[in-house]
Amino acid sequence: MPKSKHSKKDKLLGSPVKKLEPQPPAVPESLADPLEPGESWETLSPEERSPIRSYLDQIGKTPLLTLEQETALARRVLKGDEAARQQMIQANLRLVVRIAKDYDNFGLPLMDLISEGNFGLIKAVERFDPDKGGKLSTYAAWWIKQAIKRALASSGKTIRLPVHMVDRISQMRRIITQLTKELEREPSNEEIALAMEIPIAKVVHMKSVANRAASLDQPVGEEGESTLGDLVKDESARTPFENLRGKSDVSEINEMLARLDPREAEVITLRFGLSGESPLTLEEIGEKFKLT
Repeated sequence: MPKSKHSKKDKLLGSPVKKLEPQPPAVPESLADPLEPGESWETLSPEERSPIRSYLDQIGKTPLLTLEQETALARRVLKGDEAARQQMIQANLRLVVRIAKDYDNFGLPLMDLISEGNFGLIKAVERFDPDKGGKLSTYAAWWIKQAIKRALASSGKTIRLPVHMVDRISQMRRIITQLTKELEREPSNEEIALAMEIPIAKVVHMKSVANRAASLDQPVGEEGESTLGDLVKDESARTPFENLRGKSDVSEINEMLARLDPREAEVITLRFGLSGESPLTLEEIGEKFKLT
């Protein structure tokens, strides 16, 4: 019987793999639920809500791993154990959802962001060495964010935002959610600025940028089959020939970055604009990492 063909996204969003052995109850960590306290998926469009709910139900069937289980599986992954690799990926898919939520409304549907983030998770699982210290969730967060930001940068209908601006807007959204829950109302710009330790003018600017980015995803036309972003020409976009010519160089650079610690790799990526965004100055990088 011929094997059925599945797309790359189908494999990433497919059914959880069969567990190697019975698992204990899920570890009570924040990753157990991708939603923040008080949040709801009701803010999503009806078209997005149904697949998101279905996907969350699906990945929620796989228990989280204890630190001991994670360490044992990671060592097996480094030895080429495919079953251990699949189990580690499935057990950490909720982390991808949590991170992807911070980058919603930048021009790509949430499910697309999750799918791209899953590629980052896979790379992290394949490279994670538990004997170097730290947890997979901490290590994988960098890979997941990089995969999502690369997808946003290469999307033809997203406004080209510097990587550090995307990160700051994502941070602002998390703080707004937290303050809304604490204050039981929407926080003012002054309260947001105080929590982020930045001038009020920066909060106003980031809100404006975020609104412009989100507006590109609004449907237009009588049938609503196109979005505004589909109709806006990106003057900075590269031609197909330029993309093809640069693929080999990008592949080599990514391989070299993979050998570095996540923090070192991010500094180099930001300094030289390797993710497709404008390079940052050393001062901007120092501010991002709170270094002097």
